[in-house]
Amino acid sequence: MSVKPYIPNAFTLLNLFSGCIAVLFAVNSNFVAAAIFMFLGIFFDFFDGLLARKLNVQSDLGIQLDSLADMVTSGLVPGVVMFKLIAISIDAPQVASQNDWSTNFSFSDLRLEPLALIGLFITLASAYRLAKFNIDEDQQSYFKGLPTPANALLIVSLPLIIEFQNNAFVTNLILNKWFLIIVTLFSCYILNSKIKLLALKFKNYKFNENGYRYSLLVIALVLLGLFNFIAIPLIILCYIALSILKQVITKTI
Repeated sequence: MSVKPYIPNAFTLLNLFSGCIAVLFAVNSNFVAAAIFMFLGIFFDFFDGLLARKLNVQSDLGIQLDSLADMVTSGLVPGVVMFKLIAISIDAPQVASQNDWSTNFSFSDLRLEPLALIGLFITLASAYRLAKFNIDEDQQSYFKGLPTPANALLIVSLPLIIEFQNNAFVTNLILNKWFLIIVTLFSCYILNSKIKLLALKFKNYKFNENGYRYSLLVIALVLLGLFNFIAIPLIILCYIALSILKQVITKTI
């Protein structure tokens, strides 16, 4: 029996496993570790599809498994991170945790700030987007709306900017509850918008067919060199802008 069909699915499960670990760290407000494991999950997510195509073992099972893994790594993780950020921004009490199984637990001890729950809308929007993607046969050469991994990078970059950039103005901006709510609503919209965005997979390396992709790559490298983690949301915005520009100029995506 050939093991080839199982190799891409193994990478998908590694994506899911990484996402589960990222959730555990995010719940405990360890955003750096959460980001590392989320990045690792996205890395595995890239290679599962690549391996499936190279080995010619694409399957319906692999497609469904990929979406389920993405739901955790690129859907639940950013939702939890945003929930925690909003809770921090309003100085909400931490969610109670049960450390002793013998201790009686009361739901009155579970303190959830209603405003912070808005952050979990990102998870709901991600689930809706992945479900639409699975039944949409048009998204072969482009995406409708922002892919969930890109959106996850956008959200998780926020605590990394706070941690590593050491910029008081930017930190105060990110920890403003209204800014976080606006980012959440933008995230939910752009995930499920009808805006056609460039697929970033190269079918070949000809410049005339990939000029916008090469442009995005150059812009990304320049922004990362100049701004470090602040570059991540800027790159996402450039990705959206370049996609719209290409559609306006060429009438195609």
